[in-house]
Amino acid sequence: MKLLAVLALTGAAQAHYHFSKLVINGQPEAAEWTSIRQTKNYQTNAGVTDVNSPDMRCYQMKAGTGTATVAAGETLGFLALSAVTHFGPVQFYAARVPDGADINTWEAAGNVWFKIGSITAVPPMGSSEATWPAYNKKQVDVVIPKNMPSGKYLIRVESIALHQAQSVGGAQIYLSCAQVEVTGGGSGKPGPLVAFPGAYKASDPGLIWSYYPIPTSYTAPGPAVWTG
Repeated sequence: MKLLAVLALTGAAQAHYHFSKLVINGQPEAAEWTSIRQTKNYQTNAGVTDVNSPDMRCYQMKAGTGTATVAAGETLGFLALSAVTHFGPVQFYAARVPDGADINTWEAAGNVWFKIGSITAVPPMGSSEATWPAYNKKQVDVVIPKNMPSGKYLIRVESIALHQAQSVGGAQIYLSCAQVEVTGGGSGKPGPLVAFPGAYKASDPGLIWSYYPIPTSYTAPGPAVWTG
């Protein structure tokens, strides 16, 4: 029990983080919140803990201001300031902005999101970088599927921190939404489509972690990755 308490306190003492810059063609954006909607945690770096909250969508405090351009099949990076300092999976979702809608203000409500990437656990299970490839990384990347149709999208990154997720409601989710125009895309039909909030339940196994006994496997929450 003492070990569990120490682990919990250690996790709580670590710095939180936010995703505020994109990396395109290997180059980070010069300023924060250029193509990413500014999030409510831009000062506190606190995560979302209520999966039923509308903050699960983009956690934004105001409308977007800019749109980045990336070609289908290319890598899009997100910078974590100062790093992904909690273990757990990092996942990526996309939602296509309807024709005629303003990308800066579109809410992306309802079943419009599909998963395009997941950096999740690899065996052996534990709470270190050996299990969690995104842990302590300053940059996390996703490849835009080659067959993803061209158009404007919100690309949502989420880091699910499991360090205090020993009970329901303990997971902390650090997320933001980038505004991106995808060029050179294909004719794929992305899916399955899910909603935020709605895609996760607080009791999902992927939102709970046990230090003892250590799990023998782990499955991140949400639908399967659409690869195109």
